[in-house]
Amino acid sequence: MTSKIMKIQKLGFPWETEDPFLMTVHHKDAYPPGNEEQGPNVSLEGRNLGQDFTLQDGFRMYHGTTVPGFPAHPHRGFETVTVTFEGLIDHFDSYGSTGRFGNGDVQWMTAGKGCQHTEMFPLVNQDKGNPLEFFQIWLNLPSKNKFAEPEYKMLWAEDIPEVQSASANGQKTTVRVIAGKMMGKSSLEPNSASWANDKNNHVGIYVIRMEPEADFTLPSVSATMTRNLYYYKGDKLHIDDTTVETYHRVKLAGDQEITITNGSSESYMLLLEGEPIQEPVVSYGPFVMNTEQEIRDAFNEYQKTQFGGWPWGRPDPVNRRDSGRFARHADGRVEKR
Repeated sequence: MTSKIMKIQKLGFPWETEDPFLMTVHHKDAYPPGNEEQGPNVSLEGRNLGQDFTLQDGFRMYHGTTVPGFPAHPHRGFETVTVTFEGLIDHFDSYGSTGRFGNGDVQWMTAGKGCQHTEMFPLVNQDKGNPLEFFQIWLNLPSKNKFAEPEYKMLWAEDIPEVQSASANGQKTTVRVIAGKMMGKSSLEPNSASWANDKNNHVGIYVIRMEPEADFTLPSVSATMTRNLYYYKGDKLHIDDTTVETYHRVKLAGDQEITITNGSSESYMLLLEGEPIQEPVVSYGPFVMNTEQEIRDAFNEYQKTQFGGWPWGRPDPVNRRDSGRFARHADGRVEKR
């Protein structure tokens, strides 16, 4: 192991992260054709519905009972960044926003002072399967922004910048720039209260695809930032003289150029980096604050106000099967793709 590599560990569930990130979960489910309610058109017998996190017949229902996904639940004090690859996700929240996104889109949601939302996985295809793959990344908020107004933004797949580099052998590496800057290209703007909104915090979220035998060099950025490479699909990589097997996290130095050389299979990685917030983290379920008292306050306030209530009639709403990709914001603004 070199000075550029500080740690290598096998990935679990969820993936272990470092300040300013709180958690990352990789969801990959091979959902079957959908029924009239946009749920799985197969028997759900034998599943612990409402708490089904066991991969069975290629998929999980999570907290859903009819449609897979995560029915209404609250958050406070951090942000969720949902990076999709395949499949669709339906969003509803306590401020009246709704939407459907997927197939490369990214949703950036600042929970701030508190909101309820859903993440349901509508199975819109009735004549074929409905595969779903996405990351959900939890990014902490500094104490000064933990009570920011909730905000959600769509980074549509067509707008997300990509950069590409070719090795001497002609093999290519492609990087999707979700947050940060890579090879001179900057990401779309994150939400206003985000730690990522200040460029001095060096927050980077990058999805990297390497062709077989390609090599790619990460730039030197900062000695104080955390930098973690999550190698989630492929066979093996080489960083200096160290071989890294697939489904491992590699903690890397932030102030050195680091060349990654791919093995003989196509490889996929998630890179998370940023300056640490360096504040106390007290988390309990859906709330991430700085003190235990703030956690108690969050529970008390949620019991009293429901963070704006729930205007949708059911805890697990879905949009119409033919709604397509769209976002309807609390102020009435509508984006369609």
